Amino acid sequence: MSQAEVRSPRRGMCAAVLSLEAITLGLTTPVMITLTDVPTPTALTLGIGLAAACVVLAGLLRSELAYGAGWAIQVAAIGLGFLVPMMFLLGAIFALLWGTAYFLGRKIERERAAAYAAHEADST
Repeated sequence: MSQAEVRSPRRGMCAAVLSLEAITLGLTTPVMITLTDVPTPTALTLGIGLAAACVVLAGLLRSELAYGAGWAIQVAAIGLGFLVPMMFLLGAIFALLWGTAYFLGRKIERERAAAYAAHEADST
């Protein structure tokens, strides 16, 4: 199996975090509508918009630019804490999960690449 055929652990873990975060962000919409003074159109735009952005980004993680946008989603999720205070905690938890998935995934990718290179060197 070539290195190109191997699935990226970083992409898989980060996509999983974004998928779960999309659910959480989507569920902030009814909370913003019922428990805060946020106008309904604004709540819909923020909650559903961020949830949709998570889903789209999960599919775009083949690009390095999408990982940068993922970091921006984490900042936005924490920023929702100004409207729904519990999002400070939930946003921080998802940011921690995102960071762990990102950095651990990169480490696995580097170690896997080194192992393949060593294997190829031994084969020749």
